[in-house]
Amino acid sequence: MAKSKGVKKSLDSYTVKGTHKVVKVGDTVLMRQQDPEKPPYVAKIEKIEADAKNNAKVRVRWYYRPEESMGGRRQFHGSKELFLSDHYDIQSADTIEGKCIVHTFKNYTKLESVGAEDYFCRFEYKASTGGFTPDRVAVYCKCEMPYNPDDLMVQCEICKDWFHPSCMSFTPDQVKKMEKFICPDCTSQPGEKKVRQSSPRSSPTPDHVKPDAKRRKR
Repeated sequence: MAKSKGVKKSLDSYTVKGTHKVVKVGDTVLMRQQDPEKPPYVAKIEKIEADAKNNAKVRVRWYYRPEESMGGRRQFHGSKELFLSDHYDIQSADTIEGKCIVHTFKNYTKLESVGAEDYFCRFEYKASTGGFTPDRVAVYCKCEMPYNPDDLMVQCEICKDWFHPSCMSFTPDQVKKMEKFICPDCTSQPGEKKVRQSSPRSSPTPDHVKPDAKRRKR
């Protein structure tokens, strides 16, 4: 007589081993790496199941760190940036270390403080091809780079574009002492007072950026 296959049951939640932390379907979690020197993996729980012996497994959708992608980490990638991938996997629930929060890029730039559990995602990543969605994002400054929320930037009072102090030959300390900033393109316009003073902003959030001809895409 053939043995019956083990029946799996779906679970709504799972208590992290050795803790009182409860994770649920839809939560974003930190998962232990084999190498303790490396940061934990980050994944979104899609499903939780347990077998007859109550061994729990989770189906997860992985987030990739920039250095784990085909293109590698680039200058505009934030230290807490992740890419939501199309890579799914089944893992033992015992490898879950705890929960974390993956914010939208907009919400992340509005945080008053960033905790160890805070991350952000602005791209989806196709692991097999190395492609990103969206494949075009706003770029800023004369260097035409996407915004890195870790970097200090200043906004031109006239064109409302954002600039890196270093690209304008300023130091961060100089920027912090300034009251307003008019970029070189705007100071060269007839009738404009040539002033190079600035009001420093650490994050050009959508509330501070108005769509105009200077919002370029790449």
